Formats: sequence, structure tokens, C-alpha cells
Amino acid sequence: MFGTFERMVAMRYLRSRRQEGFISVIAGFSLLGIGLGVATLIIVMSVMNGFRAELIGRILGLNGHMSVYSKGAPMQGFDELAVRIGEIPGVLTVTPQLEGQVMAMANGIASGALVRGLRASALLSRQVVPDNITTGSLEEFSGESGVIMGARLARRLRVGVGDKITLISPSTTTTVIGSVPRMRAFTVSALFNVGMYEYDNTFIYMPLKTAQLFFKSGDAVNAVEVMVDDPQRVDALRLPLAKVIGGDKYAVDWKQQNSSFFNALEVERNVMFLILTLIILVAAFNIISSMIMLVKDKGRDIAILRTMGASQGMVMRIFFMSGASIGVIGTVAGSILGLVFCDNIESIRQFLQSLTGTELFSAEIYFLSKLPAEVDAFEVVSVIAMALFLTFAATIYPAWRASRLDPVEALRYE
Repeated sequence: MFGTFERMVAMRYLRSRRQEGFISVIAGFSLLGIGLGVATLIIVMSVMNGFRAELIGRILGLNGHMSVYSKGAPMQGFDELAVRIGEIPGVLTVTPQLEGQVMAMANGIASGALVRGLRASALLSRQVVPDNITTGSLEEFSGESGVIMGARLARRLRVGVGDKITLISPSTTTTVIGSVPRMRAFTVSALFNVGMYEYDNTFIYMPLKTAQLFFKSGDAVNAVEVMVDDPQRVDALRLPLAKVIGGDKYAVDWKQQNSSFFNALEVERNVMFLILTLIILVAAFNIISSMIMLVKDKGRDIAILRTMGASQGMVMRIFFMSGASIGVIGTVAGSILGLVFCDNIESIRQFLQSLTGTELFSAEIYFLSKLPAEVDAFEVVSVIAMALFLTFAATIYPAWRASRLDPVEALRYE
């Protein structure tokens, strides 16, 4: 499509010379703008993808894909209900649990916490917690007084494995001196750190029987969590699950529970894509200006080429190649920079934090303790295609103007 002579002339026009050095400077800034725009888009989109994937992984690892609640009193006969739910095609596990808010106290420090009571087998089946035990073990979990808590919560209460904590329930117990809050001391058996601030700073796990005694719920639970084989297709199980649980209970899936959160992430992701695309668009306008200046400066050369037999198509291809080369080189360089940055993003974050002495990624704000990045091949290809399209489109008009230049008018005053 492009001949050897056309490529040679096009590349020569991009080199800096005395007369058109300023044009080459503009072209260099255009190349830099496109490269930085492409790299920034790839990095930001990868971080957003990683952020979303990490949050979904943490949320679905600690919570069920669907949760069944009772509309009235706590659920009795939950084991029979769990068996019936487990017979639904697509359901992997069913976990009865008892959940309640408490006040945790130790060393004169108090903090709100969320207690989840479930069987030891159910906790072991959720790999997120067992795989992220930092101190202690799960051997004491089946005891009557052993609990597992988040590492950040333990740090706030200044407790470790083997220490005692006091849990105070908001429910009261009637005594001869009146109603007093229910409280009990427990031993910390293990600490976990799943990497999500909300869970590491709030959750306490205890055996189901112990939780039933502590909350005085009898032989009942207040939730049944359901894990399915494909969390993304959980909508298809709503109707079969509704038929099994009956009208006195209702089910909520993970999409409904976190809909506002993930909708906000999606909106932020789309807005960031549009904003960062403007960087590439501005660089494309710089290509237009530099190419128009180049065509103006090379008017005599174009006229000579035309009088020597060069066709309009040849002239157009020469200037199109000059402008397109800026876009191609900038896009390739930006793509490599973006992918390398994503592959080493956590190391770069740690280096910048040590260099500046400030925390760039606060777990309290962003929920995660590490900066994630997940490269989506389709998105990378889309960014590259968009950058090339914008740069090619920006080159068409100056190249067309060059091909339409009249040789007689260009040489009239030479």
C-alpha cells in the first residue's frame, strides 16, 4: 500500500531540520501526549478492574451469593431448609448462621463489631478466612469460648491470640436489679487478615452453638447463606429458591446487597475513561496542527513532486504516513509503558510511599490493603484501537490538503 519512496519521504519530513524544527517539536509533544494518554488509560482501567475484582472476591468469599432471611421470628428447623435448598440445581453449599451486633471490649478499649456464628465445617469451606489466618489456628474454633477476629480489630483492642475479650450484646437480661446488657468473655483463638478493611476491622467468628447461647436465640438462626456455582448468574436461581423457602422468608442476592456500591464503581469507571480519552484527543489535535504547518512549509516540495509525476494519492499517502507514524509510535510506547506499570504497580506504590513518606493508598478509604491491577485484554485492544483511530482521523485532513495543492500556485512566486 505504501511504497519505499513514500516511506522514505514521510520519515524525512518528521526529522528535525533548521527550517521546520519547530514542527518536529510539536510532533514530539503529540507523540508524548498520545503515549501518556494510552498508558494512563490502560493503568486506570486495569486498576478499576482489579479494584472491582478484589472487592467481589472478598465480598463473595466472606458472604454468601444469596442470603435467606425470615420475615418474622428467627428460623427454626434450618437444617431441613438447608437440605431442600441444597437440592436446587446450581447450589453448591448452604450455611445456616446467626449474626448480631456487639460491643467488643479489652484493655479498657471498646469497639463495635459484628459477630457471625457458624459451624466449623462451614468456616473451613470458605477458603478466604482459613487461607488468611495470620496468627493462631482454627483448632480451638469448635470450643465454647474460642473466637476468631480480624487482625485490625485485634490491633485496635490491643489483644492477641490467647487474650480475653468481652463481648456485650445490645439485648438485655432481666435480673433482680433490673435489665442489664448481656456480656461474656471469650478467648481469641486466631486472627485473620483478608485484605479488606471493613472485614478485618469488624468481623468476629464464633461457633454456631456458642452464638446461639450468647444471643439466646435457642435452636434458631437468623440467616441461611447459599453459595452457587456461578455468582454472575445468580438471578436464574431466584425463582426456584423462592418456591423452596416459602412466603414467610425472602432471599437477597449479592448484587442486590451491594448494588449501590458496584453501580458507583461502574459510573466512576466510565467517567474516568471519558476524561482520560480527552488526553488522546488533545494530542490528536496537536497532530492536525503540526501536519497543517508541515504541509504549508513543504508546499514547494509538494509542487516539485507533482511536476515530477507524483500522483495526488502518492502525496496524500506521504503526509498520511507522517502523521500516522506519530500515532502508531506513541500508541505502542504508551501500551508498553501501561502494561509494565500495571505489572509492577504495587512495587511502584511502595517505592513512592517510601520516597514521599505519605500513604498513597489508605485501606480505611479504599477498603483494600494493596493496590490491585487486572489487565483486560479486550480493554487494552479497545484503547489501542481508539488511539489509532483518533490519530489516523486527525491525519486525513492535512494529507488531503497536501494532495489538493496546485503545483502552479505553489511555484508561482518561487
